[in-house]
Amino acid sequence: MHYMLCFRQTDADFALENDPDASKAYWGAWMAYVGALQASGKVVSGNGLLPPKTAAIVRIRDGKREVQDGPYPDTREHLGGYFIVDVDNVDEALEWAARAPCASTGSIEVRPCMTPPDTSALA
Repeated sequence: MHYMLCFRQTDADFALENDPDASKAYWGAWMAYVGALQASGKVVSGNGLLPPKTAAIVRIRDGKREVQDGPYPDTREHLGGYFIVDVDNVDEALEWAARAPCASTGSIEVRPCMTPPDTSALA
């Protein structure tokens, strides 16, 4: 079964990416985690994301497009990246999530992926 692991990081986590004193440890922890996950053969796909200040939120209100540029001050954690993993059950997905470096400062949302509906009867 496929699960999405959504890595939510704090502003402080994102700041570590480019901190001259802390970035080596930050990236080392992530590379170890990513390497272990990839070596397990469970990765279907995934990407890291650029910091929240590069994002935008789009809404349609009263027929008009509204765009809110990041970052979003009302949010404590920001989506930092994700993996789609193919695991046997939710417990295995939760085990991989708990190993992520951001588990101790942010959070990881674990969500089952939807299988496409059978639309053959609609054709």
